[in-house]
Amino acid sequence: MRLTRYAVMVSGGGTNLQSLIDSDIPASIVCVISSKEGAFALTRAHQAGINTCVIQRKEYKEKAGFDRANLEALRSCGAQFVVLAGYMQILGKELVEAYENRIINIHPSLIPSFCGMGYYGLHVHEAVLQYGARVTGATVHLVDNGADTGPIILQEAVPVLPGDTPEVLQQRVMQTEHTLLPRAVRLMSEGRLSVQGRIVTIKED
Repeated sequence: MRLTRYAVMVSGGGTNLQSLIDSDIPASIVCVISSKEGAFALTRAHQAGINTCVIQRKEYKEKAGFDRANLEALRSCGAQFVVLAGYMQILGKELVEAYENRIINIHPSLIPSFCGMGYYGLHVHEAVLQYGARVTGATVHLVDNGADTGPIILQEAVPVLPGDTPEVLQQRVMQTEHTLLPRAVRLMSEGRLSVQGRIVTIKED
């Protein structure tokens, strides 16, 4: 089944959001939801004429209320699937189950390496360099109730070069993210992903 409407959830600058805006995916971004007021991703969305909303954790006494607000926003905009593009909150169980196997996340490493709680932003690339890894990369995966533990859709390796700093490595990995994420979103929108347990199969076009 083809899915033609999706929402993107963000927390920061929105470079991965921009890669989706600039792509030719046969599906429309119906809303951008930010966990932070003033995130530049919101500016990107406004410039592209996409509806936005801000749902901040600090505005809710309990996480359950925060999770319900996000779920209500997704349902009200008619999103058929969800893309996390630099979103820095863990989604609640109710939301994950409501969109089972229809939530995509991008992570800047080759999962299962350098992922999980605490591995975000520059922290990932710092850890890669501290470990002495020669290869890193980017992963697009489906979201489950864990942190970076869902079934993998796509991965692509990125070399770690002599003299790399976390910032330089981050930029190299981002270049891969900006092609990998639109590819995965296209596969989702075209109904070409089949999930059995932890295995994702890509159907032929």
